[in-house]
Amino acid sequence: DLLTIKEHKGHLKGIKMAYLGDARYNMGNSLMIGSAKVGIDFRAIAPKELWPSEDLVNKCKDAAKLSNAKITLTEDIDEGIKDADVVVTDVWVSMGEPDSVWKERIEMLKPYQVNKDLMAKADKNAIFLHCLPSFHNLETKVGMEVYEKFGLNGLEVTEDVFEGNQSVVFDEAENRLHTIKAVMYASMVKE
Repeated sequence: DLLTIKEHKGHLKGIKMAYLGDARYNMGNSLMIGSAKVGIDFRAIAPKELWPSEDLVNKCKDAAKLSNAKITLTEDIDEGIKDADVVVTDVWVSMGEPDSVWKERIEMLKPYQVNKDLMAKADKNAIFLHCLPSFHNLETKVGMEVYEKFGLNGLEVTEDVFEGNQSVVFDEAENRLHTIKAVMYASMVKE
């Protein structure tokens, strides 16, 4: 993800990244950690009960002192998205979570959906990232089930953003493939 940002923005230090949705798990946590290390202004925008652990936030804030990064947690969408260079989201229900959490999670996170109106509040040249898979239309089994149960034809992101000009999700997926291969190679090579 950081490689994709650097490719599209030319730098990392000082980038304003807005992460919307459930910030407690791997994507929100890893982006916050990476941001703290490279000098990104990271904003987790989510309901308070979906924020990362206080312990991890404190560790990231300590790391941020060395890189001049900023770590912000907020429920205020307008505050968090203002002037964002990068807008990121992830699925609202993670693999392995029971079906019983869908209704509650959708109710909590619907205001944090990345849609055209939200992207308009970010910087006009902001890019959109998503680690995939994404539920942005009715073309998947899960997407159709969500529509049938809850009447939504997109969850964490809408089709117009996912397929829009600001989306770099497929560049991001390609970069993830190559960086994973590089890490695997580096861990196998003996010096």
